[in-house]
Amino acid sequence: MIVSTQATPSPSPLGPGCALCAVPGVFGPRDPADPHSGLCPACITAGKPTREGLESAVVIVAGQTLAGAESLQLATATPEELAYHLGAVKRSLRSVLQLLAPAEGKRAR
Repeated sequence: MIVSTQATPSPSPLGPGCALCAVPGVFGPRDPADPHSGLCPACITAGKPTREGLESAVVIVAGQTLAGAESLQLATATPEELAYHLGAVKRSLRSVLQLLAPAEGKRAR
């Protein structure tokens, strides 16, 4: 028979705490459908990306995609490689254009 010598943790008087940083408190139940459920206000604020951060990320990814497409040797590239790089450049260009003229509401693709 194996006997555990570890004590069972006692529940915090302030609640289970933040699901991300474990700060004590009651922040509601964790719901997988809601990414902010169970998080303290500080974690929710820290997790919200800024417009500047999003713009920077889109530009970085677009630059990497363009660099990959520019390094492709057209004379020896397979049709699959051409299709992949063309699709990647198209998606990056679409992302950059959406930054310049953000769409209002939902639109059909």
